[in-house]
Amino acid sequence: MLAYARDRRRFLLFGRRRRVDPETHRHRAEVLLESLLTLGPTFIKLGQLLSTRPDILPPSYVDVLASLQDDVPPAGWDEAKAVLEDELGPVDERFAEFDTEPISGASLGQVYRARLDPESERARGRSGSGDGHDVAVKIRRPNIESLVRADLRVIKWSLPILLYFVDDARSFSLENLAEEFSKTIREEMDYEREAEMLTEIRGNFADDDRFLIPDVIGSHSGPRVLTMEYVEGTKINDVDELERRGIDRTRVAENLERSYLQMIMDDGVFHADPHPGNLSVTDDGRIVFYDFGMSGRVDPFVQEKIVDFYIAVANQDIDGILDALVEIGTLSPEADRGVMAEVMEIAIQDARGEDVEQYRVNQIVGQVEDSIYEFPLRLPKNLALVLRVATVVEGVCVTLDEDFDFISVATDYLTEQGYREESIRQYIDETGDQLRRTGQSLTRITPKAERALDRLDRDDLYVRIGVEDESNVFENLAKRLVYGMLLTMSLFSMGVLYALEAPRASVVAAVFSIIVLIQLYRSFRSAKGIGARPQFTRQNLRQRRGNE
Repeated sequence: MLAYARDRRRFLLFGRRRRVDPETHRHRAEVLLESLLTLGPTFIKLGQLLSTRPDILPPSYVDVLASLQDDVPPAGWDEAKAVLEDELGPVDERFAEFDTEPISGASLGQVYRARLDPESERARGRSGSGDGHDVAVKIRRPNIESLVRADLRVIKWSLPILLYFVDDARSFSLENLAEEFSKTIREEMDYEREAEMLTEIRGNFADDDRFLIPDVIGSHSGPRVLTMEYVEGTKINDVDELERRGIDRTRVAENLERSYLQMIMDDGVFHADPHPGNLSVTDDGRIVFYDFGMSGRVDPFVQEKIVDFYIAVANQDIDGILDALVEIGTLSPEADRGVMAEVMEIAIQDARGEDVEQYRVNQIVGQVEDSIYEFPLRLPKNLALVLRVATVVEGVCVTLDEDFDFISVATDYLTEQGYREESIRQYIDETGDQLRRTGQSLTRITPKAERALDRLDRDDLYVRIGVEDESNVFENLAKRLVYGMLLTMSLFSMGVLYALEAPRASVVAAVFSIIVLIQLYRSFRSAKGIGARPQFTRQNLRQRRGNE
């Protein structure tokens, strides 16, 4: 935290803003990565969340922490076995085979491959769809509950310190991140909840043969153990292997985007952790979803606003995009709409797979950083998981097809589902209402204008003027005047006391003068910029490939 604060301010608490080169940020991020791995599962999970939050961390941190998505050290088998047998009974009795080497490691649990014993299950009077088939067994890490509780207390105590070093917009995002993290990590430890969410989402895609979601084996599951069908596939970002198997990567990317549009806009329940470790592709091109521990729901209001946002994007209606972001609480109403409109134009151009001129990106960055406003984008709690999904899914789609047109697919989906048609009808209805209100207003203007002209003719018209001071110019001016007078008086007093040979009193006056001088200096400081560059997934991907 101190290193991050030192990189932002020359003297930690005050001083000019510092511009730290990407290499220094990367070094800091690598140190942070090692610390998170050392601190254990809770902080590894925190790092995973931070790796998808460019609204909080600089790009170098995001890139380095992204390695936590798949590279998590596994716990020992003996400890995992104790949890498994405490939940289900002896391993040899419940499973015909059990591979003790985990096939996947996560921050809160790890997954093993096994085979059910159909005879022993029939003897117990149980039957399941996975009897005699290969299964994946997800086991919660041993003693994770008490460790998570202790770690959450540490994070809660550390947050007020960190908030002191960041601006208001990042304070907003950090506070929401802390609440989201506490809620998410508790939900992710509840494997019964994960089984319910998995089953619900699986039901929503039951009739769609483009997707494959493993079935839950209820007879071998519990609060700390989740057994599912084992479904094998090629990791979705293994582009070379997908190409070798003759799989249409563009079609896979399109299907992936459509699946999440359906989950968020239509179903209201979604898989919230779509990083490449949780997605694979079968030989016939079907997308397989794993790990539903991080999943969420979208309330109807947010669904409606997300639809409005995507319709505005599809129509390239920049004002509509900004209005949707303001209504949903993501964009500050005081934001510079001109600058934000240019940012959105670049983002749309990038999402369509078009080349973005680097000089234009740099120009926009300069405009945003020179803005008198704080960073205007913020992340409400009810949108945190949705934004995570949108960011990660776009990254996966671009990895599959560098020229993938994210907006075109979303536009086709909105049209097919009738959202754009409904939007047009709503626009026509609203326009009709506005015309009726305009007609009513016009009928009232004439008598009001006549009364105003009569008062003007009688010299009985007064004009009241109110001054809006959103930037607190008068307040700042008053502070500077007070500080200036105090500084003048303290310097005069220091001179008089020194002349009267009162050194102690003159030292006190000198210290007071220094304090007032610092406050006066701080009052003249310019407003802070955003301190982070806009992030465009495809643009960053091309730059990284160019560097390689």
